[in-house]
Amino acid sequence: MRPFTYSRAKDPSSAIKMLAQNPNAKFLAGGTNLLDLMKEDVERPDALIDISELGLSDINLISAGTNQGGISLGGLSKNTATANHPLVRQNYPLLTQAILAGASGQLRNMATNGGNLLQRTRCPYFYEVAMPCNKREPGTGCGAKEGINRMHAIFGWSEQCVAVYPSDMAIALAALDAVVKVRSASGQERSISMADFHRLPGDQPEKDTNLAHGELITAIELPKNRFADKSYYLKVRDRASYAFALISVAAALEMDQANGPGNRIKQVRIAMGGVAHKPWRALKAEQMLVGKEATEANFNLAASAEMADARPLEHNAFKVELGKRSIVLALKMAFNGGKA
Repeated sequence: MRPFTYSRAKDPSSAIKMLAQNPNAKFLAGGTNLLDLMKEDVERPDALIDISELGLSDINLISAGTNQGGISLGGLSKNTATANHPLVRQNYPLLTQAILAGASGQLRNMATNGGNLLQRTRCPYFYEVAMPCNKREPGTGCGAKEGINRMHAIFGWSEQCVAVYPSDMAIALAALDAVVKVRSASGQERSISMADFHRLPGDQPEKDTNLAHGELITAIELPKNRFADKSYYLKVRDRASYAFALISVAAALEMDQANGPGNRIKQVRIAMGGVAHKPWRALKAEQMLVGKEATEANFNLAASAEMADARPLEHNAFKVELGKRSIVLALKMAFNGGKA
């Protein structure tokens, strides 16, 4: 690990100011990803600014504004506290399921919500500093594209990068239309939809998000919805725990109750993990299902339509069929209230 200075910020304004003044500084919260990257010499900040004592950890109902009735998750709230909060468990069980599917209990106790969104890819070529990686060192090439790419992207990749985004929490947040609240060095606050928060690699794979340097995630807001009774997070992986997803699917359904209980779909949200450089909203599948009966046949048609645009690499063509089956299973589980 390379030398660095350490400072503890007393409030959000001073933290943002310190970071903005140094292009090589990083915020430190739980440190569950950043410190590993520093030990591997992948991340090389010359200054760490500890933001763990800034507050920003409350989880509250939103009682005013355009998001009235939703909830606000503090950017520095721990993953464990978020997953187990009564407001989240009752109103957004999809998020609870996704968080608990990730990492380990020890890591969830340390990791923060903002840090979870900012975690970097687990591509082995990114971690191995002897290998070329445009994400780690722009212009050096992508070792994974012609290498072992079983775990890599099938949507949205570029010639520059085929890595996938690792978070489980963010997949659920994408399905739930979350909004990320950030504050800049000038004191201005802005809102970024989850759809726009992360980036596809394009020609700048080193940029994971659309945050500007110096911006601090203060909260994540979830709009009110009617998905709680029919939602499910499915994670397919090589082993039962402490593994990243080959494919994950966050699925949520709202049924049309206009003519009494039935199985016609009013709204649907589907987001996928393990398939792209960012949480992948399955918009084609969603569009096909609105107004349709919640049947396995319709789920299959929607899944096939979504996966038709997949571009598998040499070693991950299996993800196309796995993706279809995972979408169908997640929708069935969601429709049945989490039961097979």
